[in-house]
Amino acid sequence: MAGLAKGLAVLEAFSRATPKLTISDAARLTELNRAVARRCLLTLVELGYLTHDGKYFFPTPRMLRLADTYVESSALPQLAQRHLAAVREALQESASLAVLQDGESLFVARSEVLRIVNTGVRTGATLPAYASATGHVLLAGLTPEELESYLDTARPKARTPKTPTSAEEIRQRVEKARAEDVATTDEELELGLRSMAVPVRDSRGRTVAAMSVSAMASRVSVAQLYDEFLPVLRENADQLGRIL
Repeated sequence: MAGLAKGLAVLEAFSRATPKLTISDAARLTELNRAVARRCLLTLVELGYLTHDGKYFFPTPRMLRLADTYVESSALPQLAQRHLAAVREALQESASLAVLQDGESLFVARSEVLRIVNTGVRTGATLPAYASATGHVLLAGLTPEELESYLDTARPKARTPKTPTSAEEIRQRVEKARAEDVATTDEELELGLRSMAVPVRDSRGRTVAAMSVSAMASRVSVAQLYDEFLPVLRENADQLGRIL
């Protein structure tokens, strides 16, 4: 943890006034000795956060990921909450917002309906992208190269007899979600559970999240998902996208 603190101090030494640093500059600005500052700088180069021309160290675009983490996982849930509440009130089912992280759907916001039996999804939980409606929507937002990379590295496991476990099955689900702008699962993730998700796109048309509703199959049919749930989801996902 001490090493992490020193590395973060070195990153924070870069600014508009100091867009490039020598080892001496880093040591002076962080009050670290030269040897420690040098080790931190070289480690950050190895990790891809800095580049080195032999004298100066410069930040790389990878640094933007640190800021994006805050923007996408902090501001987005706050903005989404009232839209999730609107979905919950209209459908009387719990609504969620998920983002793609490390090949999984990470739920960053949720508006719950109180029931004796619920779907078990909570803020901070993850679901495999290959088996979830949110995952299919989020994978549909990837470039063809990114999707192929995901399919090459994914190791699907059958959650139920309906879970897609081959690369071709998953690709078909993702392409269907891209073509229809919606994804559904019918007991692929959990027996007795149906879900629907739609993309949330920002002003550049980039899919930044998936808004979803899950319900017990005994309570909601697939036809109801399309007839009653889809218009409500799309309206609120579009409204959220317009303010991003």
